[in-house]
Amino acid sequence: MGAAYFYHLTQKPLEATLPMLLAKSLSAGWRVAVRGTDPERMDWLDQKLWLEPEDGFLPHGLAGGPHDADQPILLTTEPNAANAPQCVMTIDGAEVAADEVQALQRVCVLFDGNDARAVEVARGQWRSLTGAGCSAQYWSEASGRWEKKAEA
Repeated sequence: MGAAYFYHLTQKPLEATLPMLLAKSLSAGWRVAVRGTDPERMDWLDQKLWLEPEDGFLPHGLAGGPHDADQPILLTTEPNAANAPQCVMTIDGAEVAADEVQALQRVCVLFDGNDARAVEVARGQWRSLTGAGCSAQYWSEASGRWEKKAEA
């Protein structure tokens, strides 16, 4: 049974935080789907991941290509990722269901703490997932480093 980890971004933007989490997931041996809501935003993220991190490379692809099933990291707006991920990372309020959390190793919900709407969406996801019996952790970087602030 997996868990949902909520990451409240306040100090560093998504494009700085996501590569760190992706690298950790790959080192755990997981395939990852990064799920967003807007194809243009996913294209933007694809371009950012080709440039970062400076000291490494994150093998990834944008959904819709001929090799989606082979991608260690697949950027998508669809709920069913072709790369059979063990971890799903959601951005921009992309939906995640309780049965998905329970079926995967991990679900990471990344949200912009400087956007009131994003915070409200994440709070709703926390309530929905924990209410359905999912294990969850809330991580904050408000102090300048990542700290676990809550667990359910």
